Amino acid sequence: MSTKTRTSMRDKAYQNFSDLLLNSRIQPGQFLTQKELVEITDMSLSTVRELIPRLEADGLIRAIPQRGLQVTHIDLNLIKNAFELRLILEKRAIAHFTEFAEQALIERLLDEHQTVLAAAENGADKSLLEKAQLTDWEFHDTIIDFLDNEIISKIYRVNSIKIRLIISEKTRISPFSLTRVFSEHLKILNAVKARDVQAAEVALEEHILSAKKHSFETSFR
Repeated sequence: MSTKTRTSMRDKAYQNFSDLLLNSRIQPGQFLTQKELVEITDMSLSTVRELIPRLEADGLIRAIPQRGLQVTHIDLNLIKNAFELRLILEKRAIAHFTEFAEQALIERLLDEHQTVLAAAENGADKSLLEKAQLTDWEFHDTIIDFLDNEIISKIYRVNSIKIRLIISEKTRISPFSLTRVFSEHLKILNAVKARDVQAAEVALEEHILSAKKHSFETSFR
């Protein structure tokens, strides 16, 4: 098997693991064996053995002597560290985005958010909540990817798995939080549209700190 093929298989296994984690088919704190990883990722044992060091390096699992592989668990440190890294990366990204993003892209993001908010006035069903959650994640991913920095994007993606794991059960967008979250996004986007870097950074920081606070409250109340 070529090096390129092996890398592709490892990437596929990593994505399978991430998807299972974010879909709650793998639980935070759960213990797994290599055999179980083979079964749930639908990959070969050799691929899984190559995958494990990457998962360990990214902080998604850790090897516990005599017990096996433990999936990262949600605790105060994880929330604190993940949100601090998110704030550092996104503040740099929003400043760049505000200065250089094409007007058409800004208008598209504004329109997507306004459409969701308008629909929510009639009540937020499951379909709308799923659309809102995807719009939320795409908004932040778009800002980061606009930096056009592969290293930052990779670091952000790994951290996003942890953030999304934190919010997956207790703080996903709900009928009660949709208006708040999207209003915060619109505040950021309106500052971006005005090309006001300082206002965009302030609005973004308020948004991320609000999400962090809500995560602490819902996870440890």
